[in-house]
Amino acid sequence: MMRSDPPPLGSRTSDYDFELPADRIAQRPLDRRDASRLMVVDRATGDIRHGTFRDIAELIAPRDVLVVNRTRVLRARLLGTRDSGAPAEILLLKSLGDARYEAMVSPGGKLKPGRRVRIAPDLSVEILSVTDRRTRIVRLESTLPLDEAIERHGHIPLPPYIERADAPEDAERYQTVFAQESGSVAAPTAGLHFTDDLLAALAARGVARAEVLLHVGAGTFKPVEVEDPAQHVMHEEWYSVSADAARTINDRRAVGGRVWAVGTTSVRTLESAVNDDGTIRHGEADTRIFIRPPYTFRAVDRIVTNFHLPRSTLIMLVAAFAGYELTMRAYRTAVESGYRFYSYGDAMAVL
Repeated sequence: MMRSDPPPLGSRTSDYDFELPADRIAQRPLDRRDASRLMVVDRATGDIRHGTFRDIAELIAPRDVLVVNRTRVLRARLLGTRDSGAPAEILLLKSLGDARYEAMVSPGGKLKPGRRVRIAPDLSVEILSVTDRRTRIVRLESTLPLDEAIERHGHIPLPPYIERADAPEDAERYQTVFAQESGSVAAPTAGLHFTDDLLAALAARGVARAEVLLHVGAGTFKPVEVEDPAQHVMHEEWYSVSADAARTINDRRAVGGRVWAVGTTSVRTLESAVNDDGTIRHGEADTRIFIRPPYTFRAVDRIVTNFHLPRSTLIMLVAAFAGYELTMRAYRTAVESGYRFYSYGDAMAVL
């Protein structure tokens, strides 16, 4: 009997396991956004070097373009009480119009269609139906405009690995300085390191900036639970690329500039909106793109990203860009060198 060759490294979910001490998971932001550490990973040479995030200005050439996600995190976590007085939680996932949202709820067994959750005297939530994936369709009722009611009574939905309640500082620090349009339940965290001063310094050097929009869903934290990543059902997210953003990116690339995608959300947006010739088209759509090895990038030349969860679609995306072995060596180096991980953690620039 002929023995089959083992699958190549990086093709199985278990290949993306790594040990991470609990104290390496950043629980709070640093005092300064751009004071975080920056690991620079060179795909051409395999070199790994270390610096501070504000040093990134020296890596980006004047004719390059920085692509950022301008989404804003919704105060999507609503804490209230059921009719019995017992506590309940509603996590808004996606607006469906007419004051309706798709939401995750807790306790799930108690919040059946027809039940209500009182958030505040001027805001309540009615459970309308259960979806195939066990989320709920809910309707918000308020004497205030809904945006105002959510902003007033909602909490910042910090990721589950941040083991504390949201604090006043999170209202600012869990948003990028270029956040504009509310709709995400998680921040595009690579963008959290940029300051207005750093963006101004890049602009003064001649670096262009293009803003795209992808609203981050809760599925971004979902681990891949099957050993064959091809069997994983990717979460769907809505994105938009304006005509101005597409023109800026295409013009810079046409003169030899490189496209720097800030965060995996910008990567997924660009690779979803790229034409066969490598140009970016404007428009909006839903995407389920799952970028993992092997993958040929057509829209992105450089990636700025944070350090991601084991077995996640996000670490697989980085491996598709940097190569599996270099990515995992970079992660081992980060653990050994005391880097801070995840949303409020340090950053990596892949050249």
